[in-house]
Amino acid sequence: MPKPHGGKLIDGILKDKERDKTLNKVVSLPKIPLNREQLSDAENIAKGIYSPLEGFLCSNDYQNVLHEKRLKDDTPWTIPIILDISKEKADEISNNDEAILTFNDKNIAIIHIEEIYQFDKEELAENIYQTLDDKHPGVSKVFNMKDHLIGGKIGLFNEYENPFPQYNLKPMETRILFKEKGWRTVVGFQTRNTPHLGHEYIQKAALTFTDGLFINPVIGKKKKGDFRDDVILKAYEALIKNYYPKDTVVMSIFNTEMRYAGPREAIHHAICRKNFGCTHFIVGRDHAGVGNYYSPYAAQEIFEEFPDLGITPFFFKSFFYCKKCGGIANEKICPHSKENYISFSGTKIREIFKNGKIPSKEIMRPEVAKVIAESKNPFV
Repeated sequence: MPKPHGGKLIDGILKDKERDKTLNKVVSLPKIPLNREQLSDAENIAKGIYSPLEGFLCSNDYQNVLHEKRLKDDTPWTIPIILDISKEKADEISNNDEAILTFNDKNIAIIHIEEIYQFDKEELAENIYQTLDDKHPGVSKVFNMKDHLIGGKIGLFNEYENPFPQYNLKPMETRILFKEKGWRTVVGFQTRNTPHLGHEYIQKAALTFTDGLFINPVIGKKKKGDFRDDVILKAYEALIKNYYPKDTVVMSIFNTEMRYAGPREAIHHAICRKNFGCTHFIVGRDHAGVGNYYSPYAAQEIFEEFPDLGITPFFFKSFFYCKKCGGIANEKICPHSKENYISFSGTKIREIFKNGKIPSKEIMRPEVAKVIAESKNPFV
């Protein structure tokens, strides 16, 4: 099992006396409200999913991530985990102060403020998303951010209620679980969709070379028209129950937003799965992409920049069902022409369900399709 990223698994969840001491200060400290995505980031920091981060980035680390894709100590890191605040809120607090992070008026965490600083939104957008086009969802979000960033370590004293507690495992828990199962090698699979036969194909191909498969769906904000979180989980439950050998798969959720940052986000996803205990990570075509902002295999090519990442990527080309081959294939192993291909287009699959139909068995397992079809409205 790999060491956590940066060498130490962070545990920022306050316990016992430290938690009681913090709670006694809550009334007297200023409040900083979080949105849903910031809440996820705060919890991911505290649970160690973002190890070695202990809090939101200060300016030195922030600038290094933008321009070098590394923290200032040279640890690979590609997505800036930042907390924006308004000028009015920035005027209320100072460096070395403490503040309480809240969500929906519930006190969540304490932040020990190390720095309050301004930032250039265009610089952020261009470096992370490689475009200033505000039609890109990540760029649009950046341009709507407040004008100041606040950096500092956090301590979590309340986890917000999660709708899927049975699948909400922390890295320290998955690491113990993998060890109990005797898994020395574990491949992580990132998903934000219900599974089709193409997903099953690459999961089983990767599982052939490892001891276990860690299916880690993204739970959180998605684009309109994406499948609902509960539908994704139920669909995977059906697939695992009917088509995987017992004790070869663990499923746990990853509470985070999709940033659609393409290659940078692929590295970020790999780091997070390394912290969960994965030794390998599946990277497919157009990983974390949106529109035509990144070349199809940019998310694979970026791994060449990180020989010290500490997790091994499994790269997969585009795949499809070939009628002549009679099974799943890809461009490397199938010699037949494209008129024999049935593609696994997520858009087409969603349209099939929206029209009240069921995908063919060449596209999706019937047990999985049944789960989706029986949901009153399976889409966001």
